[in-house]
Amino acid sequence: MSRTFLLSTLFSGTIALSLGQARAEPSCAPRADVLAKLAQDFGEERRSIALAESGVVLETFASQGGSWTVLVTRPDGTSCLLASGPYFEEVDEPLLRGEPS
Repeated sequence: MSRTFLLSTLFSGTIALSLGQARAEPSCAPRADVLAKLAQDFGEERRSIALAESGVVLETFASQGGSWTVLVTRPDGTSCLLASGPYFEEVDEPLLRGEPS
């Protein structure tokens, strides 16, 4: 069973930007359910987090094996799968501050 298929069965909709495949409707579920699925089925842990002015949280999860998932969580606690894939690598680069040039 593919990773995208397993995640899609957890969520009610379907969106996966994996291997160039995109779908129109987001896959969303309560945050606790999504985190449990990522940890139990894929061994993924949070690697980064960002907060948008609207209160939406963007997070990247990844496993030691390289699989990764990007989630967006709304203020109501609903998390939606944005993208996932098989190859994740952390880089050690300084953070950019201010406006891009």
